[in-house]
Amino acid sequence: MFQRILVLIAIGFFGFIGWVIYLANTGQKSVFFELVAAIPYGDKLGHFCLFGLLTLFTNLAFKFKTMNVAGRPIYLAVLIVSTFVILEELSQYFVESRTLDFADLIADFAGIAVFSAISAWLCKKLYPTKV
Repeated sequence: MFQRILVLIAIGFFGFIGWVIYLANTGQKSVFFELVAAIPYGDKLGHFCLFGLLTLFTNLAFKFKTMNVAGRPIYLAVLIVSTFVILEELSQYFVESRTLDFADLIADFAGIAVFSAISAWLCKKLYPTKV
């Protein structure tokens, strides 16, 4: 039951990010955008938190499943979220109301990295026998 809740949280958070992207792509206003604009470096902090939390929630939903990439275990969530981030950021080049910004991409990957470290710590606490 608890695992299903974690999956729903991950799906819901992904949906929230999709909604935010839709609003940004269509040039619509949002209270979230106003809040982010009011915080110094709020845009970068938003990218860091959104994609970091998405990584954490997806790791929890997938029970910290890993895949071997170049002989190293990498969380499946990192691969999924990283692919999504790259595609979403690059797609902004083709959307008139958006701007491709590599600083956003750096903030995205910083969030993925930090929340992956948090995931590794949580995995050790929740699944002590898991490598």
